[in-house]
Parts: sequence; structure tokens; C-alpha cells
Amino acid sequence: MCGIVGAVAQRDVAEILVDGLHRLEYRGYDSAGVAVLSPEHELQIVRRVGKVKALDEALEQSPILGGTGIAHTRWATHGEPSEVNAHPHRSGKIAVVHNGIIENYEELRTELQQRGYVFQSQTDTEVIAHLVEWEFRTTQDLLKAVQKAVVQLRGAYGTVVLNQDQPEHLVVARSGSPLVIGLGMGENFLASDPLALLSVTRRFIYLEEGDVAEITRRTVDIFDRDGAKVEREVHEGNFESDAADKGQYRHYMQKEIFEQPVAIMNTLEGRIVNGKVNLEAISMNAEEILKKVEHIQIVACGTSYNAGMVARYWLESIAGVACDVEIASEFRYRKFVTRPNSLLVTISQSGETADTLAALRLAKESGFMGAMTICNVASSSLVRESDFAFMTRAGVEVGVASTKAFTTQLTCLLLLTAAVGRLKGNLSEEQEHDIVQSLQRLPAQIESALVADKMIEKLSEDFAEKHHSLFLGRGEFYPIAMESALKLKEISYIHAEAYAAGELKHGPLALIDSDMPVIVVAPENDLLEKVKSNIEEVRARGGQMYVFADHDAGFNDQEGFKTIIFPKVDEVTAPIFYTVPLQLLSYHVALIKGTDVDQPRNLAKSVTVE
Repeated sequence: MCGIVGAVAQRDVAEILVDGLHRLEYRGYDSAGVAVLSPEHELQIVRRVGKVKALDEALEQSPILGGTGIAHTRWATHGEPSEVNAHPHRSGKIAVVHNGIIENYEELRTELQQRGYVFQSQTDTEVIAHLVEWEFRTTQDLLKAVQKAVVQLRGAYGTVVLNQDQPEHLVVARSGSPLVIGLGMGENFLASDPLALLSVTRRFIYLEEGDVAEITRRTVDIFDRDGAKVEREVHEGNFESDAADKGQYRHYMQKEIFEQPVAIMNTLEGRIVNGKVNLEAISMNAEEILKKVEHIQIVACGTSYNAGMVARYWLESIAGVACDVEIASEFRYRKFVTRPNSLLVTISQSGETADTLAALRLAKESGFMGAMTICNVASSSLVRESDFAFMTRAGVEVGVASTKAFTTQLTCLLLLTAAVGRLKGNLSEEQEHDIVQSLQRLPAQIESALVADKMIEKLSEDFAEKHHSLFLGRGEFYPIAMESALKLKEISYIHAEAYAAGELKHGPLALIDSDMPVIVVAPENDLLEKVKSNIEEVRARGGQMYVFADHDAGFNDQEGFKTIIFPKVDEVTAPIFYTVPLQLLSYHVALIKGTDVDQPRNLAKSVTVE
């Protein structure tokens, strides 16, 4: 995802801006650029294709001085990766950086061309630059020009504007794409992620939806979507490292659980346009490959494997494309048959998982039509060696037990499912629109799930003396049960197993007694009555039940039967939703057990050896 950094200071800021871009490299990008006002108020712009290192080298050869500037890393959506398409974009004395997608850019582009503007790039962002320049002609005030411009924009944007005629001023606007202001002493900063500013400040203001702010060295003035001046809370951060910040949270894992609404919003940013999945935001050649797909082979390990298992249900039932999922360490060591027009999809948080990387390299020699990776680290080997990458944009995940990486992987996989279904003619425009609307509702729904934290903390006390547990689910909730069992065993060291609920009578029922907690995911759907029959099988044998469900499922607390009830969510996104309260259960049980939540024994964040 694109990254933004800005600064207004008395000192030269180019180094600060580029350092911030380095800190945002995890987001994924293909070009980088910086614009700085010189002491003589001349606009200096340097842009390079590739890594931030290339921008570094250019600035070393030709340093630029000045105390007001903006910088950007771009992930190509409109227009190929090139210097001319890289940000910042310029219109006269105006320079702009932008995250997101302007949906009505073609309409605005035509209007601006009729006014005499000449476009240099293929991007939607250049529309913002020219539009602000046009409004500035009549207002002669950058803040007012931006306020008048943004009401004409439709889509998502986090944008920062610099004006050559108003030095020591930046104006920022947020709609659907996060921006944060960093407060300094006699200087102020801004970024799309506070991580970018950790070398210069620990005090942050998070802009809210629709906010427009004017930033100078000594002032920050914020206006809401109606133009009224407002105050936003200043957050003090006690950061322990530059990689991540626990802030108010006790553990990184807890923080990362609570970051999931924002993480999923970041995953969705720019990927949905006019109710459809924007394939250009995945890759310039994604549509060409996905049109030909007749089979998808998913290869992954651990949590990522569980994400792939959920995706198999989606890809076959929604997109109508055959899908197989295999553990990478098994796939790479067996003789397999590559199906015609089969796409290999690898999934990995780090992009360096040894077995998954080896499977990718093996697949390249085995007749697959292409290789795609779903990954969180743009500079990783999987991303570099795959034909195209779908970045999860989960942000830095420090906790060894994956949380937001998993839910953002599922978000990517559901977007992929909708895109493939449409391209194969198995999904109508209306059905695709319903799926993307469900995804857009998901962050707010997960916020409601997080409200249950205290209730789940109380529930976890029942597990204080337990050493074994079972997780049950049917359909796409079976792999959610697998992931939940994995979380519990990873961080609490309780032996946990997951079963497809219909398999109980084929062996696992022998384990059921009053000392074996059984956790069931059972929202209302077509399989609910089957799940209820499985629940009765457990209750008849004295098992202690913990059922995670919605109001429509019709469960009530009884002796030996506890329910955790949530609002009804859309069926297609329910597997992602129910992951979150089950993560909270594992977290609170681990606290009771007194384990090292963030660094559980014997485990590493990235498994880079076989």
C-alpha cells in the first residue's frame, strides 16, 4: 500500500522524509518520490522507480535542502510503475501525494483538460493536483482550495498538498485512507502510519473521516467534513522499539488483535472500485492470468494453510473454480499432477517461509500457468519470485501467533474469489457487489466483536486447570476451528485439536468428558441444524460446551453449556468475523496460564529453515 510522509520544520527535512519511507516499506510499493521547498521557495521534486534505496542514492548525488516537504511510496493502480507516474505530482506551484483511488477521476480529468490542463501521468492523483491548482486561482488560500477540491472527489483518499507560494504550510485531507499528524517542538509531521514518524515524535493526532487539516511549524488546525474547526485527541506513545509499539496494550498480540478493523480497512483500500474488485490494484497482469484459470493450487504452512482451507470453500462455492490446498512441506516432497491452466497461490505472512518458497520454485518447473503470492512483506523472496503479489497490508506483526495477518489473508482471498468468479462468468455483478459490500461492513462489525473482550476474559477462567480441548466447526468454519485450536496450543500450551463436527462419532467422542471443554463455532446458516445435532452428542456425554454464535442461532446458556452471542453478520464474511473472538479466548487463556504470549516457547515468527 502507498505510504505518505510529510514535514514542516526549521531544519532540512529530506532525510526525515526518506527515513519515514523506509519505515513504510512493509506496505508494498514500486516507486518513491519526495518534494521539498527550497529556502528560496522553489519546488524540488525527485522521483525514482523501484525501492526507496534508489531515491536515497539520487538524493546523495544531488541533495535537496528545505524545511517543508512531502514524500510517497506508490503501489501502482492507475498507470504502470514509472517515474512519470510516481508521486509527488505537480500542477504549477502545487505538489500532491495521495493514497487511495479517485473513482470519478476520468470525469474530472476531462473537465480539467477542457480548462487547459495538460496531464503528464496516467494516474488518478494528478487530477487532485490540477483541481487544487484551479481552486487556488480564485481562493489564493491553500486550505480553502483543498476544501473546495475534495468535495468534488468521489472515492478514497488520504492526500497532502504543498504550495510553493505558502511555505511552511501543508494541507492534508482524509477520506477512507488513514492519516496521522505527528507533533514536535517547533515542527510538525504527518504520515499514513505513525511507524514512519517514530524517529521524530511519539505524540500523534489521528485524523477522522472527512477531516481536513492545515499544518505549520507551530500550529495544527483541523476541520471536519462540514468545515467546522474541531479538536482531536493527542495520543502519547511510549514506544519500546521503532518496529512496533504496544502502546496501551499489555502484549503485541493483544494490540494486533485490536488492530484488525484498521488492518482490514488497509487491505481493502484501493481494491474496490464501483462495487467491483479492482484487479489493477492487485497486479497489472492479474486479469489476464485469472481469466484463464481453471484450477487453483494453494500452498502454505500453519496459519496461512488454514486461511487457504477457508478459501477453498469460497473459490469452489462462489467462484466455481476447483481448488486444492496443501501444506507446503508435504507438497514439495510428493509427486503431484499439475492440472491444466492451474494457478499456484502461495500464502505467507513473512514471504520467507522456507517450505512455501521451495514449493514455489518447484511449481515453476512443473507446468503451472503462473504463481501468485498473498503476503505481508513487499521485499520478501515470495513476492520477488512470484509472477504477481497480493499484499495483505496487515502492517508490522510482532506477536509470533498470527492474528491480523490471518484475517487480512482471508480478506485478500475473498477479494480474489470475487474477482475470479466475475472473470469466469460464475458470479454476477450484483453478487460481486454484495460480497464487496460485506467486506466493507466487516471492520465495523469486528469492532463490535472486540466489545466482547471482557466477557471472553471472564469465560477464559474456566480453562485455568484444563490441559486438553476440542474445537468444532462445519463447512468454512471447520478451518476456523483449526486456526482457533492452533492459537490456543501456540500461546497457552493447552493441547487443542479441531474436528469437522460431523466427524465426532468417528472417533473423537471417545475423548469427551466433563474435563474436556468443547468450543463450537455455530452462527445461523444452512448447516446449523447439523451442528446442533453434533452439540447434543457432546452434551449427552457430559462435555462442557462453549458456543460462539449469533442471535438467530437460538442458543441459550444452560448447565454445562455457555454461549457467546454476537450480532448477525453476512454469511460470506462470518468466518473472518468469528476468528476474532476466538483469538481473544486464546489470548486470555494464555494470560491465566502465565505463558509468554508474544514469544511462545519453541516458535519463531518467520520459519526460514526447513
